[in-house]
Amino acid sequence: MAPPSVPAEQLVLSARGLRYEIPGRTLLDAAELSVAAGHSVAVTGPSGSGKSTLLMCLLGLAEPKSGSIDIAGEDITRMRAGRVAKHRRDNIGMVFQFAELLHELSPVENVALAALLAGRDRKDAFRRAEELLDELGVPARGTATADLSGGERQRAAVARALVNEPALLLADEPTGALDEENRDSVGQLLFSLPQRWNCGLLVVTHDHSIAARADEHLELRQGKLLAVRSEAAAT
Repeated sequence: MAPPSVPAEQLVLSARGLRYEIPGRTLLDAAELSVAAGHSVAVTGPSGSGKSTLLMCLLGLAEPKSGSIDIAGEDITRMRAGRVAKHRRDNIGMVFQFAELLHELSPVENVALAALLAGRDRKDAFRRAEELLDELGVPARGTATADLSGGERQRAAVARALVNEPALLLADEPTGALDEENRDSVGQLLFSLPQRWNCGLLVVTHDHSIAARADEHLELRQGKLLAVRSEAAAT
């Protein structure tokens, strides 16, 4: 369902009736999910519940048995592989648990590379990368990527995810490898992005303290995405 009071045209992600099966198990069973621009959603669930499968479907890297996935107004389940890849590059930013930066490249080169692969002019790509790293508090030059702190690496990964100005930002356990201080800092940064960048944010996490920062918290249980009541709402 769409977030309350959000017009359908503001949705950057609308997944309907998703079904995904593996032998002997159904991981997604008519699952429904919507994320609007300026809105954040967190998905929790036990290991093996299908959270990674959900992300793979949203990225167009796994094909659901049935259902639709509209991202930035287009249903990727109806696209050929090449068009899905281009649509993903142009409309989705991805933040991984371990940042997945290339240590042989500098921080600015890591971020600029994503823009260059999207066809952006080299000068513009590096200018934008430096601006983002500066805004997010990461040294763009003079520091090797391997020498960044855990928090700085995740912030650089966020900059890389934002460089192409995606409609939808996905984050897979983005604080799972961080200590408490960096977890809170990166969590605060991530959940500030929807309003600052007018994008949608979907965070998959085991950490309920991180999930509690989202506008909407869902739990993946028996293939369904179910709303989690906040403690404040329960009292």
